[in-house]
Amino acid sequence: MGKRILLFIITNVLIITTITIVFSILGMFGIHIPSISATASGQLNYGPLLIFSAVIGFGGAFISLGISRIVAKKLMGVQVIDPDTATGEEKKLVDKVHRMARSAGMMHMPEVGIYNSREVNAFATGPSKKRSLVAVSSGLLQSMDEDAVEGVLAHEMAHVSNGDMVTMTLLQGIVNTFVVFLSRIVASIVSRFVQNDAMRMVVHIAAIFVFQILFSILGSIVVNAYSRYREFHADKGGADFAGKDKMKHALQALQSRSDMVDDSQTSMQTLKMNNKPTMLMLFSSHPPLDERIRRLEEK
Repeated sequence: MGKRILLFIITNVLIITTITIVFSILGMFGIHIPSISATASGQLNYGPLLIFSAVIGFGGAFISLGISRIVAKKLMGVQVIDPDTATGEEKKLVDKVHRMARSAGMMHMPEVGIYNSREVNAFATGPSKKRSLVAVSSGLLQSMDEDAVEGVLAHEMAHVSNGDMVTMTLLQGIVNTFVVFLSRIVASIVSRFVQNDAMRMVVHIAAIFVFQILFSILGSIVVNAYSRYREFHADKGGADFAGKDKMKHALQALQSRSDMVDDSQTSMQTLKMNNKPTMLMLFSSHPPLDERIRRLEEK
């Protein structure tokens, strides 16, 4: 899930930054958005600003959700398997995912795909259960036994059946809203210290960008904390789909192959294999694998 969460966060930041640039350019040409304009006394209209922030915040989150499956396919080079013509190992892969989907009561079967990489990885994404995608790397299929592969698929299907991406969209929308809202309030305060009118506008726009990035980073701590919680929940759901032994075996297999992860794609990493507790754990979308295994054993 880390792959889609990090991609989701980055896409959100890019979208709200793009919207900010557009409105800033319009403002420089004298075209202002009435709802967020300052009052005659120079004070911001906080009520309209909050509404404006929510529109941008949730709009960016839902746009990210809507294009998540398309973007993931393009970035990872996923080759979707045709369930009607699949044979051999590909057919087994599709059959396992579809069996889990039916057991979860899903009426629409997820797309199943493979992307060419030596890393041991898998991910699930999509705007809804009806338009979901479960993909695994060729490296995972080559290095893991059948039980471990089934455990990985079960974990990803648990994310799909739980509707995690929609829940994450709502949380990201709230975070985005406060990022937009607070960055403009702080930027307004900072720009008041500039005497020159022309420079004040430049400082105001620059401050919005800077604080938007800063607050987005801080907001990602909240999003990632929730993501770590969802990983434990997906492990539990995976155990329900494939059995506790297979889910545990999958996590142990991933742990033993921690060196087979493509670190160059930091925005698309699925599993954080570093089990050392550090301050960076605040920004990790996944808890340490040994902790996940321990909790699964307690289930």
